[in-house]
Amino acid sequence: MNMLANFLTTLSLFFGFFSIIFSLQHHFTFACWAIILSVVFDGLDGQVARLNPSPSGFGKELDSLVDVVAFGIAPAILGYIYIYGTFYFWASAVLFIYLFCSVMRLAKYNITPKESMVKYFYGLPTTVGGGVLASFVLIYRRGDEFVLPAFLPVVFLLIVLVLSLLMVSRVKYLNLDGIKQICGKYTFLFFFSLAVILTLAAVFRKAGIVVSSIFLIYLIFSPFVVKSINGKNT
Repeated sequence: MNMLANFLTTLSLFFGFFSIIFSLQHHFTFACWAIILSVVFDGLDGQVARLNPSPSGFGKELDSLVDVVAFGIAPAILGYIYIYGTFYFWASAVLFIYLFCSVMRLAKYNITPKESMVKYFYGLPTTVGGGVLASFVLIYRRGDEFVLPAFLPVVFLLIVLVLSLLMVSRVKYLNLDGIKQICGKYTFLFFFSLAVILTLAAVFRKAGIVVSSIFLIYLIFSPFVVKSINGKNT
């Protein structure tokens, strides 16, 4: 199981790396989807690793290093090149803060006892942060073109700052085990429905809006769900 989990982690790194390559070549649609695929494989590797009664410490460290690339560096480069293009001091500063908070978030995760993360994480997962930024860029696709409204650079930096603060906060966010517990026997149906919705969104060229909505629903409502669960258990 450890080998399979590490292979899935490597796939997450693969897509994170190619997202950077696509961004540098101005293939922004591919860059966005590469990050979203990294999110998928990151989720899968965590689930596979949990099936092993003796999880690998190596795998945990590998996963965190990969997350820095796929959900820290790759989204920062995507946003910077797509929205700003040339050197812009405030964009550089804010995106560095985002990267720094991603690293801090992952470092804290590595030293947090597993008993404290049975159903939730402390701080926004870096996967969600990267997914929000990638899907935000996807929204502005019109056919094969990208349209930049005048307000986009400022809005993007505000979103980046909010994500950065949430990653290093003590706000509780559901993990996959928590989501599965809530769904119960309908877990398979939930994820199957999600896959169908995403497929239809891609067919009707509304993938950016749908993917962004999924990430935003999690970002906004997950802390309230955790609070509700903890309230019932006390």
